[in-house]
Amino acid sequence: MDISQIGSILIITLHAMVPICLTAVGEIIGETAGLFNIGLEGILLTSAFTGVLGAKAGGAVVGLLVGMGTGAIISLIFSVINTYWKGNQMITGIGINLLALGFVAFGLIVLGSPGFHPVPPEGRLVAIRTPWGRLSPIIFVALVIPFVAHWFLNRTRAGLILKATGESPEAADVAGIRVNLVRLLATTFGGILAGLAGAYISVSWIGSVTKQISAGRGFISLATVVFSGLNPLLALLGAFVFGLFESIATWIRNLPAARMIPWQFVAMIPYVVTLLVVSGAIGRVRFPKALGKPYIRE
Repeated sequence: MDISQIGSILIITLHAMVPICLTAVGEIIGETAGLFNIGLEGILLTSAFTGVLGAKAGGAVVGLLVGMGTGAIISLIFSVINTYWKGNQMITGIGINLLALGFVAFGLIVLGSPGFHPVPPEGRLVAIRTPWGRLSPIIFVALVIPFVAHWFLNRTRAGLILKATGESPEAADVAGIRVNLVRLLATTFGGILAGLAGAYISVSWIGSVTKQISAGRGFISLATVVFSGLNPLLALLGAFVFGLFESIATWIRNLPAARMIPWQFVAMIPYVVTLLVVSGAIGRVRFPKALGKPYIRE
């Protein structure tokens, strides 16, 4: 393996890392406040679709903003149902995933391209050229956000309030904190990051949208949250590991000797590695005591 191949693997790693990192950090913010959303897969898929529509209408930046708005709206609805209406967070998240599958598949049919719809060249985000390939500017956003989130959660009063609502909402309420509002804002912000991740996949990375473009990345993001123990910096590390093994799988798939192996087995590598890593972390992670429990004021 020469320098050019190593550089290419690193480029693919960074691109594959972005959606996992952004989505996981957003979910960490929401879970710190006490809500968990397993509908991340649906948010990624829907935002990837609406991001393409926005990019076609007004360019790449509009596409990314539309994707972020989509994630915010879905997460806002999720938050209202599970805070003020005391809904079941697990069922609501499953509903988001199922709705996204049908919505995107139907949307592609309406666009006249069932299963696949490309982003026009003028709608794609301009990439940065390097000797080994092109880099999306969103990569640098994804590298910075975990550090900002870590600082916010551990060094600010707002971060302390967020932790209080997830750990002891009763005590937070007594202290004058509006628990449900804090949870709503935290989860909505997490949805914005997941929406950015979804739009990034279609508008900046792949350049198209399919009815399965999220490819399980929402669930991998949830696994990354477990691995990280709600630490944004460890989430960045977990996302990088997934991206690394996805790039290695891509490299192996292109080797002449690997043509005898079904490509599906090679594509499994990053997912199997993620499961192994998470299985080692389960039982060692401490989540907020009130995570997943609606707050009912007595």
